[in-house]
Amino acid sequence: MRHVLPILFVVLLVTPPNSAQDAHEITIARLQYGGGGDWYSGHPLPNLIAFARTNTLLDIDPEPATAELGNDNLFRYPFLYLNGHGNVFFTQREADRLRRYLEGGGFLYINDDYGLDESIRREMEKVFPNQEFVELPVSHDIYSIHFDFPRGLPKIHEHENAPARGFGLFHEGRLCVFYAYESDLADGWEEAGVHNDPSEIREAALRMGVNLLVYAMLSGQTDS
Repeated sequence: MRHVLPILFVVLLVTPPNSAQDAHEITIARLQYGGGGDWYSGHPLPNLIAFARTNTLLDIDPEPATAELGNDNLFRYPFLYLNGHGNVFFTQREADRLRRYLEGGGFLYINDDYGLDESIRREMEKVFPNQEFVELPVSHDIYSIHFDFPRGLPKIHEHENAPARGFGLFHEGRLCVFYAYESDLADGWEEAGVHNDPSEIREAALRMGVNLLVYAMLSGQTDS
């Protein structure tokens, strides 16, 4: 396990929080989207945050926010979580704002909770029309930045009897979107009784989630 540097990472944000009353240095958010998909499904983020607060120096607000692409509060959050089943839809204005967020230092984690693949690939083409998702090698820093995953993305929940695969989109060499396909990390972040996953599976999911958070906070560095 690697040690996390003190919290200087929020300077990567386009717009920092305005209120001096904020009790925590970082707030992460679930991304609300149109199209009918259940963006609101499950409640995995509080458990991931609690695990990250215990195992890193990240001062994350225990209560995640909800971000809308049409609201300027979007730029307060260094980490966005997108989840659901079925259809995702961005208007062109929303896609443009998401690109601005990502190019300004933000990070988007996409969790395929089954049935998301076709629509999320289509909509992310609106965001970055000149690139497609690329599969990340197991040597990529996101698999070792805090906890080591020498085999890459862990398999948490079975959908189609297919291996877990981690895909990325980049801006100027920086990984700014991570898409977990056929893994469903968020199932492992839920309370233990929700999916009845073994403790070692939940631990792997939480550890990989921490890697995502740490990487997002340090993502001002360039990589390939």
